[in-house]
Formats: sequence, structure tokens, C-alpha cells
Amino acid sequence: NVAVEWEYIEKNPFDKAIIKKFPTGDHVQRFLTADEIRRLLSACSKEPHPYLYFFVKLLLLTGARSSELRLCKWNDIDLTKGELYIGLSKNGRSRRIILSDSSIQELCRVKETSESLGTPTMASNWVFTNPKTQLPYTSMQIAFSKARKRARLDTVRIHDLRHTFASLLINNGASIYEVQKLLGHHHVSMTERYAHLFPNTLKDRAEIIAGSLLKAKD
Repeated sequence: NVAVEWEYIEKNPFDKAIIKKFPTGDHVQRFLTADEIRRLLSACSKEPHPYLYFFVKLLLLTGARSSELRLCKWNDIDLTKGELYIGLSKNGRSRRIILSDSSIQELCRVKETSESLGTPTMASNWVFTNPKTQLPYTSMQIAFSKARKRARLDTVRIHDLRHTFASLLINNGASIYEVQKLLGHHHVSMTERYAHLFPNTLKDRAEIIAGSLLKAKD
């Protein structure tokens, strides 16, 4: 279809073909416990990387994708509104990440760290600027791998911090709609992978009907 759109070919030879997707099974989801979060943050704070601790903590506080946070600039942040603007997210759309007070505090600490390193913090500069290259970090993976090994959490991936953000929201009473908005999912079907974390919600809702019927009987 792309080749047709770009006029490399005139017609898609597979236009009417029935193509079945390979079965992929369930999404691998890993949620960190409170103790694991504490261990991971402690390990990150011991790494020589100047921003790793802040980066990991902000991922946990915002549910942002690693690339969204790694490539953001200071002019993408509106401290008055408490928002981080993402011009182009994974789904091809812009979105706004809600910043809690704790997130804003961590961003202020990032700026203080940058200033102590002599890294510019003007509006057009990246939030996480590599002091050596003055460019955004291409990855935080090497430093993160060292920290997770120190914390004895070898199976934890950076993306699991986003899963953990969602699980913490749900376990503290957030609705699936609220989680969808905070994660920036365009379709709620993407968010429904976390639905199993609502252990008693549906039963509780069913009990509403039973209670209403009892009142009607009285």
C-alpha cells in the first residue's frame, strides 16, 4: 500500500489477499512492587550517570515513554499548567503528559544538576543533555542495566516503569478511562490490557443492581 501511495507501483498485487497475523500471545507485563521500586531508585542513585535517578523516577511519576522523556526540551514543559507537551508520540499524535507536583520537583532538580555540570538549560535545550556531546542521550539503557543488576532486578525493562505507573493508578482507584488519558493511548483497547488489575470492580458494580432491587422490594 505504501509502494502504491509513493507511486513505485500502480497496483497492490496482494490487495485481496487474506493475511493472518502471527499469534503473539499476551503482552509481557511486569509491575514493580514498592520494595522493587525502592531498590531500583536506590541503585540508580549510586550510578555515576548524572541523570539516571531523575530519569527513572520521572518515568515512574509520569508514565511517559522513555523516548518521550529523553528527547523533550525545556520549552516543552509548562510549569504553570503542570504539563509536558509531546509533539509526536508513538501513535503519531501529539499529547500532553500531566506533571504532578513531585514530577515538577524532580525536573527542578534536573535543572540544578545541569547547571552544576555547566550544561545549558535554555528553553531550546534538551532536558537531559549529555554534558560531553551537548546532545540528547541516544539511550539510557547501559546505565539502567547496571542499576537494575545492582538492585537484583535483571528482568526489569525500562518500559516496565510505564506498566508500573498504570498498575499504581489502578490499584489506587483510577478508572480505565483515566489511565487511558494519562498514558496517552488513542484507543481504550490499548489500555484494556491492564483491566485484569481491577480485581473487584465488576463484582462491586454488579452488587449495585442487587442493592437497588432490594430497595425496590422494600
